[in-house]
Amino acid sequence: MKTVTKWVDALAFDATADTGQTVRIDTTVEGGGLGSGMNPKKMLLGALNGCSGMDVVDMLKKMRVPFTKFEITAEAEQTEDHPKVFTYINMVYQIDAKPEDLDKVKRAVEMSQEKYCGISAMLAKHCAINYTIELI
Repeated sequence: MKTVTKWVDALAFDATADTGQTVRIDTTVEGGGLGSGMNPKKMLLGALNGCSGMDVVDMLKKMRVPFTKFEITAEAEQTEDHPKVFTYINMVYQIDAKPEDLDKVKRAVEMSQEKYCGISAMLAKHCAINYTIELI
């Protein structure tokens, strides 16, 4: 696995994976950036959501749990002192599964958090990751 990250202008960078996809990493104009991309810590939370979300969708499909809407929100608190690191992360999984499938959804989220999501495993070594599941 490899990425190459190139400076664009101000505080904006383009990170390109060895598979060809590129994402913009930046900050707000007020913070000295171009406002053209997500800042690194928000991108990390998004990556956590995406990693766990991929696990959950894959497992729910295998369990034959029907759903049409699925959203994960992650919020983190960080320290005041540098380096500013997360002190905890709260995740909310929202899905329109049927109430009778809630146990399967819980199992899929639990398996993602405890076994499959590598980003969750890495972050959990440094801060608590709490999660809840809501049927919508």
